[in-house]
Amino acid sequence: MNQESLLSISSNALFIAFILLLIAIVPLGLAVKSKRKMFGRLGLLLTSVAFALQLVYFVVRWVAVDHAPVSNMYEFMTFFGIMLTGSYLIIHFLYKQLVVGLFTIPVSLIILGYGSVFAKEVSPLVPSLQSHWLTIHVMTVAFSSAILSVSFATGLIYLLRTLDVSKKSISTYSLEFVLYCLVVVIGFIGVSTVFSVAAEEVQVQFDNSQGQQEKATYSMMPLIVNKGAVTKNGEGIGIVEITNKIDAKKLNSIVWAFIVGTILYGVIRLITRKSISAVLKPWTSRVQPQLMDEISYRAVVIGFPLFALGGLLFAMIWAQIAWSRYWGWDPKEVWALITFLFYAAFLHFRLSKGWEGEKTAWLAIIGFGIIVFNQVFVNLVIAGLHSYA
Repeated sequence: MNQESLLSISSNALFIAFILLLIAIVPLGLAVKSKRKMFGRLGLLLTSVAFALQLVYFVVRWVAVDHAPVSNMYEFMTFFGIMLTGSYLIIHFLYKQLVVGLFTIPVSLIILGYGSVFAKEVSPLVPSLQSHWLTIHVMTVAFSSAILSVSFATGLIYLLRTLDVSKKSISTYSLEFVLYCLVVVIGFIGVSTVFSVAAEEVQVQFDNSQGQQEKATYSMMPLIVNKGAVTKNGEGIGIVEITNKIDAKKLNSIVWAFIVGTILYGVIRLITRKSISAVLKPWTSRVQPQLMDEISYRAVVIGFPLFALGGLLFAMIWAQIAWSRYWGWDPKEVWALITFLFYAAFLHFRLSKGWEGEKTAWLAIIGFGIIVFNQVFVNLVIAGLHSYA
């Protein structure tokens, strides 16, 4: 079977898995609101089948490209979403909490949808990626990040269950902001899809920070451009010019995400006449807050050492092989260290200071924010040795 056929099989498996996870939300929601076990069993069955199909995607694509499919943003974010689905199944096996799936699966779908906006084409690996440490390092980071992300979902559930979202406070405003950010990601997925289908790409050229002419192809209408950017016809373009040390094309995508996400958030508020927190709160009415707190803690206990291995130890070994140095203060390396130190502090406060409940929930949410910032903003906007990812 040729590469094209294998890639088609893998893509179809992933698409079917996405649809099954989308459908699974319905029976899981019904199971959370009712006492009928058949809904929970159906939701778990759909989730398990979807996870199996996701693994089919991963294995078949691996065979097709002849290396672990985690070498670009599409492949990494897709694997991240797959591992989040798998992490939920592991947590359910241990704690039997369907409500965790009700909140984890949508996050997994958002991650998969986000990954789908990036180029899916297969391209040869750059020299620094031609190593078995690509598989070891990146897959360990993705799996550990997925487990840590479960603590985000359970932290969110804990706050929705315990906070009085009808009252105005720093906590309720912060919780609503977290949900707004998730809507922004959904907005990014939507606007990326619309532009890719309905609009033509725009090519611009400019002098980069080294004084060399560089070209960029915008799939979204250029609002943010690098200083001195013009079209191939020499015409000025864009609304805001920024320094050439930042990738304006990718920042432009983020700006569009916030524009569309904000509009989408406003539409949701107008339709429901409630905050998103108030809409979601009834789905947590039967939750035991102490159990959610326990799951958040256990997820970090499992995910933290794995991240230390994949994000630091394995990464430094690979850096030595690829770039002849263990550490170079590259932006990606710095934020991996920040992530490690944050979760180390999380465990320190939990064990030494007795931080539990709401404090743990907020730490879990902040930790997820750091992970997302590292995997999205640092990769897309800040120039560095990991920009190819």
